[in-house]
Amino acid sequence: MLALKYFNKNYKMRNFANVILITLSTFMNAQNTPELFQNLPFGSIKPSGWLKAQMQKDVDGYLGNLDKSVPDLINDPIYGTGRLHKNSELKDLGNLKAGDAAGSDQYKWWNSETQSNWWDAYIRNVFLLNDAAGIKKVEMYIKQILATQDEDGYLGIYDKELRYNFNSENGELWAKATLYRGLLAYYEFTKDEKVFLAIKKAVENVMQNYPINASSPFSSGEKFNGGVSHGLTFTDVLDRMYFLTGDKKYVAYALFLYQDFSNTYQSEEDIQLKNILNPAYKLKSHGVHTFEHMRPLIVATYAAGNEEFKTALDIYLKRIEQVITISGGAIGDEWIAGRTADATHTGYEYCSLQELLDSYSLLLQKTGSAKYGDAIEKTFYNAAQGARDPIHSCIAYLKTDNSFEMMGTKNGEVEADRKQTRYKYSPAHQDVAVCCNPNAGRISPYFVQNSWMKENENTLVATLLLPNILETTIGDNKISIETETEYPYSNYFNFKIKLEKPALLTIKIRKPNWVKSIDTPENFVVDNEYIVIKREFKSIDYIRINLMSEVEIKKDNNKNTYFTYGPLIYAKPIDSEVIKGKTYLSNFSDFNYKPKAQVKYSAVNNASAVLVSGMIETKLKNEQTNNIEKVQLIPMGRTILRQVTFE
Repeated sequence: MLALKYFNKNYKMRNFANVILITLSTFMNAQNTPELFQNLPFGSIKPSGWLKAQMQKDVDGYLGNLDKSVPDLINDPIYGTGRLHKNSELKDLGNLKAGDAAGSDQYKWWNSETQSNWWDAYIRNVFLLNDAAGIKKVEMYIKQILATQDEDGYLGIYDKELRYNFNSENGELWAKATLYRGLLAYYEFTKDEKVFLAIKKAVENVMQNYPINASSPFSSGEKFNGGVSHGLTFTDVLDRMYFLTGDKKYVAYALFLYQDFSNTYQSEEDIQLKNILNPAYKLKSHGVHTFEHMRPLIVATYAAGNEEFKTALDIYLKRIEQVITISGGAIGDEWIAGRTADATHTGYEYCSLQELLDSYSLLLQKTGSAKYGDAIEKTFYNAAQGARDPIHSCIAYLKTDNSFEMMGTKNGEVEADRKQTRYKYSPAHQDVAVCCNPNAGRISPYFVQNSWMKENENTLVATLLLPNILETTIGDNKISIETETEYPYSNYFNFKIKLEKPALLTIKIRKPNWVKSIDTPENFVVDNEYIVIKREFKSIDYIRINLMSEVEIKKDNNKNTYFTYGPLIYAKPIDSEVIKGKTYLSNFSDFNYKPKAQVKYSAVNNASAVLVSGMIETKLKNEQTNNIEKVQLIPMGRTILRQVTFE
């Protein structure tokens, strides 16, 4: 085994790759680290209440119409008749490229990311909503995409002269990862074996052409390689195949991919093992890479089952905590660049919000640690909701916690090397890249999917709190649990339970870290931050529970004041003037927001704060007049322009 102290002294050693490959077979034969919770198949949990209504609004709005807003991107036959070859020309994506660090080659594969992430979002939303028209559209797509699969199993974007044969930037594994994730969701919901066999054959094709221990999928020269880096998330597919089949070869291959990624040249990637184990290293990568790469490291750690990887994961997670804003915003606007989170000066990309949420969900499943549920809810209910336009069907590509204007630039800051347009609301953001809108469509179904898990055959765990309906089986007993709640805007829950026959069950409900007391008629214990209820449940039964909270006045890392109640962060809304921009379709447009007045507030020592009708009432100092004013704060997820922290 490789000693951690050896890495700390020699993280730049030239023979690093050879040492890793020698030990890989040992890692593959190691005892996998046990996983505490088990996922449920996609579709076992459906949204209800306000969240279902919001998802339907997205399908009726920007998400469901993205193929009409940017048809050349979504309908590009890049997986079929338009596969890339040696003479393929750069695609015109309709975006402004001035100041981008990315090499031009990525524009060849970019449409695969756009359309496959969009289809992943669309598939998951329409099935969870039982949207008949959407489901019919999905079934036509599945038929068309499977028809592009070659006889040997290849399902991807390159013709035979290029595939698996690169020494520069490429999207081979990335195009597959984005596509296969959506196909897996379709299979899990429909149980269509034809689709699963196609996925299995496609994954086998990858493993045969990039043989484990005898190839280097991530060798791509020494230039910028964004598509190659994204491709490490092919481990998402492998981990899900392991979930579906129980075959360890998939996670062994995921471990191999992570090792190869660590051993090869990558353009400033935080997840490389040598960087993690360098105590002087600070996160600096393109933010979305940093947060999505948490998952390959997690899967590799559980596959390897050794202390070195566990130590590396612990180090990485501690670094991640330093680049998360108080709202759960995963900074990267678009590079982390050695910075720490700041409410005004570090922005976060919507892509990074989805990737962070998905990575924390994997940690929650494998570790069972309630703190990751807290982190997921913080991101979803604050940063993610706060980057949606509450009026129009569109989202912000980049957003800050303190959002004093949304006129294209970060709170008015000017970047010398580019015309920044990311700080606005758009149904597509084509002038930058159509990546954040598909990911904004993915975030809700992924959030819903991870809200219930199993601990064992008699224990169900409410890992995330939200209005939903669970349908699963315990043994041979069909069970349905409807979570009736207005959470996070109310902390009261009514779990309506229906069983095919009465049974002794254990139901665990995650106790969020803000809970002061628990009001319920149930007999319960709290174990590792889970409320545990074990009893005989009737065919129709209920669990009623109220999680009691208080208004809290907190300090961020810069010693600035902010206010919370339950899972929500509250903000002083800023009145704004809306400015309509580019129109994509007759009813889908870009929007900028300009403040009507440049007024900021600061904290008042010893000021009280109380919750009144869903708002926090407190006193703040108007910095323009120096007067102390009584103000009302609202959940930041319901704001556009806002001030969240107060000096």
